[in-house]
Amino acid sequence: MIYLDYQATTPLAPEAFEAMLPWLRPETDGAHANPHSAHRPGRAAKAAVEVARAQVAALMPPGGRVVFTSGATEALNWAIKGTTGPIVTTAVEHAAVLDTVAAEERRGRGVTILPVGADGRVRGPAQARAQSRPSDACDPGLPPAREHKGGLWSAMLVNNEIGTIQPVADLADLAHAAGALFLCDAVQGYGRVPIPANVDLVAISAHKIHGPKGIGALWIREGVDLEPLLHGGDQEGGRSGTLSPALCVGFGAAARLLQERAEIDSEHVFRLFGLAHAHLGGWAINGSIEHRYLGNLNARRPGLDVARLMSDCRDIAFSAGSACASGSGRPSHVLKALGLSDAEARASIRLGWGRYTTEAELAAALDRIVAAADAQRVAA
Repeated sequence: MIYLDYQATTPLAPEAFEAMLPWLRPETDGAHANPHSAHRPGRAAKAAVEVARAQVAALMPPGGRVVFTSGATEALNWAIKGTTGPIVTTAVEHAAVLDTVAAEERRGRGVTILPVGADGRVRGPAQARAQSRPSDACDPGLPPAREHKGGLWSAMLVNNEIGTIQPVADLADLAHAAGALFLCDAVQGYGRVPIPANVDLVAISAHKIHGPKGIGALWIREGVDLEPLLHGGDQEGGRSGTLSPALCVGFGAAARLLQERAEIDSEHVFRLFGLAHAHLGGWAINGSIEHRYLGNLNARRPGLDVARLMSDCRDIAFSAGSACASGSGRPSHVLKALGLSDAEARASIRLGWGRYTTEAELAAALDRIVAAADAQRVAA
């Protein structure tokens, strides 16, 4: 099987696996202990968690803290539900944002959805600036700490379906001018695309960076205070629940490796994108070419039957769209937001690669995909 679905999840790094193993073995000091307990085994587990927290924080802006969560979905829900006031977001956000925003709208919060252009990016600062309403209660240079009277703005760093990079720094400045906090969904970009220093909240997930599933984090800028999403022991200072040292350690090891291999991984992904772009020369690329994370290629071909293509290429793992929306039968909301017709959206595929994808594997998979697509055209 050739795996080309890195936006859905990434293979667990061997180094992360090895780092987790001791914390799954009963003979390891503190392995079975609650890291929030005061006894010696608990302190050993706590120490491992804190090392992991520092490793994850090393790829974040300065001036904030990392709070471990069960994943990015929880982190995004907490960031949105933990604030008050109107919400401004974009039409191409992940369902974890859009569905949560819709739920908040039903509770009475005002919501503005910014459209995007054909390249998948918000249509210029001027359009977003129209949503800005300076708040007399807030210093435009400093986001509010508790009441969030200016509300919350939210935008992805890197889109999970089309790889487009949003102008997050510009949007965060506009949010602050309106007295609002700014939430960045950095799940796809963390460690690969710099996170602007002027954001207030950042959601990330371990399994998108070759770490384990079941753990993520919310980075919270100093001075920002959120209402808790989960109530209980307040183990994480605003987030309740017992942490798994094994998952935290795996997350930390994956983040450390991401930092150490940043240049190597980036160059590898660049070469793979060039290879894919050349193979799919006759296909239309969805999203921006200039502003894009190069580990993603979302492309379409007129009349393509994607379900048949996936059946003909069963030994290649790729996606017809976002993994979170697959099987719904509906065209991707992201592709529709670009202005694509239903037929164009349904004729699109998403390919994702990364650290463990070889050039030979990718070339072989692309040859198979193109040949199967060509066969459809001949048969028609």
